Amino acid sequence: MALTTSTMLLLGTKAPVFKLPDVLSGQLISLTDYTKKQAILVMFICQHCPFVKHIKTQLAQLSSDYANSNLGVIAISSNDVSNHPDDAPEYLQAMAQELSLTFPICYDESQEIAKAYTAACTPDFFLFDANQQLVYRGQLDDSRPSNGKPVNGKDLRAAIEAVLAGKAVDGEQKPSVGCNIKWKPGNAPSYYG
Repeated sequence: MALTTSTMLLLGTKAPVFKLPDVLSGQLISLTDYTKKQAILVMFICQHCPFVKHIKTQLAQLSSDYANSNLGVIAISSNDVSNHPDDAPEYLQAMAQELSLTFPICYDESQEIAKAYTAACTPDFFLFDANQQLVYRGQLDDSRPSNGKPVNGKDLRAAIEAVLAGKAVDGEQKPSVGCNIKWKPGNAPSYYG
């Protein structure tokens, strides 16, 4: 495990488009499926990472809390499953079922979508407004495995609440911290490491 921080993609960046298979339904999920949403949250997660395991209950709670809101939520896993088989689609599916997640978890086998978002770690969060412009990228909250701080999602929730209320998101944003995305040999992007 390499401790990695998010790249802090430039605020205002347009959401990169994608079309990826959902591990639960098998259907292709596209960013365009969410064009009528007031906010879109794209999360890069995986099944095996201790940082994701630490917050997985909060991710389930967050998705439940906003299920009837104007927030679209999509999770993407981009890890190389040939070297990290615990992140294969069937294990992501089991995680989604265990947590009763209400959002799709898509599998980015080519890792091109992770590169388009400059995702670097799991978890990595990107929140876009109704114009699909980046308004938040960073941490869920201050909690980390073994630091004793509560997993409450306060940073990400504050950004979501601001967007849904039509208000500006605070520009003071802390990077997310987690395991590095497990790139395929020779596939790591230039912004990584």
